[in-house]
Order: sequence, then structure tokens, then C-alpha cells
Amino acid sequence: MGTISNKLEELGIVIPHAPAPVASYVSVIRMGNVIVTSGQLPWLGDSLIHQGRLGEQLDEQQGYESARVCAINALAQIRAEAGDLEKITQIVRLEGYVHSAPGFRGQPQVLNGASDLMNEIFEDAGRHTRTALGISEMPLDAPVQLCVWAEVE
Repeated sequence: MGTISNKLEELGIVIPHAPAPVASYVSVIRMGNVIVTSGQLPWLGDSLIHQGRLGEQLDEQQGYESARVCAINALAQIRAEAGDLEKITQIVRLEGYVHSAPGFRGQPQVLNGASDLMNEIFEDAGRHTRTALGISEMPLDAPVQLCVWAEVE
């Protein structure tokens, strides 16, 4: 078993099957040694872990949990494309969108749910650039959407 598999087991994380797209697009695409995911929602099985806006229906901790689940789903997409998470050499970029109520400014703290996970799993190779944006509407009333760029062997 590889390093990433050991780390996932140690953290108690099970990577699910890659969620299917909810509209007319592909979930993941590979350009040479870079894999980019479409926006991943916080699916846990057949439903979203939370729904609603941060700072209105949801608090920062629920947003953090949602971002973490989005990151796990993004890893499922990357594994589906690369064949194995052990092939990841660098998490390059996270692009996060937080469904925010007017006045909510905690987008960076919410997206730390995804960033912290990548850093825990991949250590130095998990260090990435990031965008954290607040938006007023989100598909399916999801609290967070996350796109991940990863370099692979």
C-alpha cells in the first residue's frame, strides 16, 4: 500500500466513487500531466452534506465540513482519471466558491476545510494556490463548490 493510501487510512477517509456530473459537462479532464476537476459539490452518497448560505442557514464550521467533503469528491474524480492517487505529485490549485449571505466574509476559513485536508494527505505536495470567492447563488443550494488542479506522474 502506498503513502497516500496509508495516510487516508490513518485519517479514516474513504474516497467514494466519483460523483456523476449534474448537467452537460465532464467531471474531470486531463491536459498532459495536469488534471482539473469540474466544480465538486459536497455530496455524501446521494445527498448534499449541507444546503444553504453561509452566514444565514449555515455556520462557518458547517461550511468547513462541506469544503472538506468537496475535496474528497475532487480526489475521487482525480483518482478516476489518473487511476491512483499515488500518481499525484502536487496539488496545484483550489478554486472555491462559497454560497454566502450578504455580509459573510469567512470564505477563507470555510475553504480551509479543503486546504487542510490536502495538506494533511499530501503534506508538502498538498501545498497549493487558492481562490476563495463568495457568491450569492449556488446550484442545488450547495454551500460550497470546489475545483481542484493536480499534477500527476
